[in-house]
Amino acid sequence: MKLPEEAELLRIFIGESDRHHGRLLYEVIVEEARKRGMAGATVLRGIMGFGAHSRMHTAKILRLSEDLPVIIEIVDRPERIEAFLPDLDKMIREGLVTLERAKVIAYRYGPQ
Repeated sequence: MKLPEEAELLRIFIGESDRHHGRLLYEVIVEEARKRGMAGATVLRGIMGFGAHSRMHTAKILRLSEDLPVIIEIVDRPERIEAFLPDLDKMIREGLVTLERAKVIAYRYGPQ
């Protein structure tokens, strides 16, 4: 797949233990993005953060069982991101979803 120079970055902030139909939400989102043939998705685990409830989540040793923040980033064409948003809205009960323009410098795979 070739991405245009101008794309969009979809960023999803959720908790690592958030679920959708009994499965980890971040896994469901990434798998759905892959099924749709989107350019790619990355899941990042945060070491500290808070959201709408202002409840602190941290990876400190005494609080290892806390629900740490997770960020899912997906870069693709604007129309593909737009088509994904309604289904994403049905999956996420709590969290934050942002969208911004992204300038693609390189998107490569395989031998050069």
